[in-house]
Amino acid sequence: MTNVQIVKTEGDMEKCRRAIQALRPQLGDDIYLEAVKKTLADNRQIIFIEENGEAAAVAVFETGYNLFRGNYIYIDDLSTLPEQRGKGYAGILIDWILDYAKKEGYAQVHLDSGVSEARTNAHRLYLNKRFQVTSLHFVTNI
Repeated sequence: MTNVQIVKTEGDMEKCRRAIQALRPQLGDDIYLEAVKKTLADNRQIIFIEENGEAAAVAVFETGYNLFRGNYIYIDDLSTLPEQRGKGYAGILIDWILDYAKKEGYAQVHLDSGVSEARTNAHRLYLNKRFQVTSLHFVTNI
């Protein structure tokens, strides 16, 4: 059985460095730890699956409440090291979050995903996990 761990220490953050940077390359080594500490301080958790002393896959999620969703979980990041893909780790992390949501009484789990050919496998996973496409996400740069 694959063991899902929760980031609790700076050592855990270091184990997750390559997997997080695989998805978020803008988090260079010079700002990585500070960025992770800020995100954890902002009502988020990081979970990971360790293989050979480092995270093979990670998920970052937040919990919250708003008028539209009620109690919810939002998955900010889901990343697997390229050499670890195809082992089912992302699905295990999603299942862990869905179980956590049920146990803790959250009404919904949300995520956004970029749209490109490179994201096809990720989208297939989300649909297989019974996520539905419910909206378009808009953004403007300031």
